[in-house]
Amino acid sequence: MKWVKFRIKTVTEAEDIIVSTLYDIGLEGAQIEDKIPLTALEKEQMFVDILPDGPEDDGIAYLSFFVEEKEDGSLAVNGMPSDRETIVAQIEEELDGLRPFMDIGEGSITVTETEDIDWINNWKQYFHQFYIDDLLVIPSWEEVKEEDRNKKILHIDPGTAFGTGMHETTQLCIRQIKKYLTPQTRLLDVGTGSGILAILALMYGAEHAVGTDLDPCAVEAVAQNMEANGIAGSSFQMMIGNIITDQAIQDSVGYECYDIVVANILADVLVQLTPVIVHHMKKGGIYITSGIINTKEETVREAVEAAGLKLLEVTYQGEWVSVTARREQ
Repeated sequence: MKWVKFRIKTVTEAEDIIVSTLYDIGLEGAQIEDKIPLTALEKEQMFVDILPDGPEDDGIAYLSFFVEEKEDGSLAVNGMPSDRETIVAQIEEELDGLRPFMDIGEGSITVTETEDIDWINNWKQYFHQFYIDDLLVIPSWEEVKEEDRNKKILHIDPGTAFGTGMHETTQLCIRQIKKYLTPQTRLLDVGTGSGILAILALMYGAEHAVGTDLDPCAVEAVAQNMEANGIAGSSFQMMIGNIITDQAIQDSVGYECYDIVVANILADVLVQLTPVIVHHMKKGGIYITSGIINTKEETVREAVEAAGLKLLEVTYQGEWVSVTARREQ
């Protein structure tokens, strides 16, 4: 199938009103492009495959709506036959109705056609097997080559949760986990996403792992990746909730019971997390953090030391930083 894309140039203050207005005429599922900085909550719910700091907000926004094009070239809105010219005229009418009451900016409309889009799977063309040192990371849709069958292999499919191992911060965490892991390790992975870090720890011999995440999509992603790597369900427990603020999650995770805590999330979230997470670590436990752009290194180091942890090492890859510390006896 093909899709016709109607893209409106407007201003950020008008986004919600325009989306709501056009929803009423049958245009749904808006794609919003702007440069508004992420809020603290939005950052908390993100993972590090995006940069924590974007370009400066210029007040401009683009709203895109997609309408399926039938085989005969016709369009339909609200189940009723339509065409490009009619839809553009409807959008212009709605925008003109808003202008006397608010600034909607330029309000220009461009119409383009996209080829068949698989909204969930289209991105897979960019993710292929690769190595992290001696570890082969391979997605579920690729085959292991004959010459790689005797190597350490992590099968990963992020699904609708984040975490493929390609990002520098994930690789920094993996190296630190391997360095401090023992057969007795009980690991807590905060912001587990696809489960890649906890699953890898179990593959390398950890005794047990617990993952927490804000996104319910992580549950299915973790379950699939555990199965793909032959990880027993009893060795990995998954919890959804905010360990920073949710007392029930804190109690469920448990106190002073983890040999390693790993948190691959944004620096601003690590600042909030660190004084909380120290209570879940065993004495002598290791705290591995990343998701830290190099300009935020000192901020995280200060948070770690303020929580009473001893800084062990700081490692780097590209523009990213990993801070590792220990809870003293």
